[in-house]
Amino acid sequence: MSTAVRQDHDTGPASIEAMRETAALLLGPDDGPDAPPPVAAELDALAAMLRGHLALLIPEVEVKAGRLPRDSVRRYCALACVEEANRKLRVGDGCTPAVRVAVARKLARCLNALCRHYEVLDSQVPAGEQP
Repeated sequence: MSTAVRQDHDTGPASIEAMRETAALLLGPDDGPDAPPPVAAELDALAAMLRGHLALLIPEVEVKAGRLPRDSVRRYCALACVEEANRKLRVGDGCTPAVRVAVARKLARCLNALCRHYEVLDSQVPAGEQP
């Protein structure tokens, strides 16, 4: 397991919280499109951080999902989220300020989704229910 999301038996993966905090800087408290965008220099730094967080978390979620049965709904959903995150990582940053903000916010939403999957893949969810 990578050091970024190494499990601490008492507190859980410490950096999941940091990853969510980074995403919240772009999405605001309600994940609304009306949240004011950061200035250009901050946007570049946040986008780079989001890409780094995704690069660390994607393999962790893949490993956890791979431990579930092939017909598991949680496995399918987590791996679909991993595929979407990989697609988002291949997209460029954009050339206009509006596009750059939109791309960064999409990365932030993917990161939030992967954080959720990371946390619930080990949880006990009744058969037939999604996390």
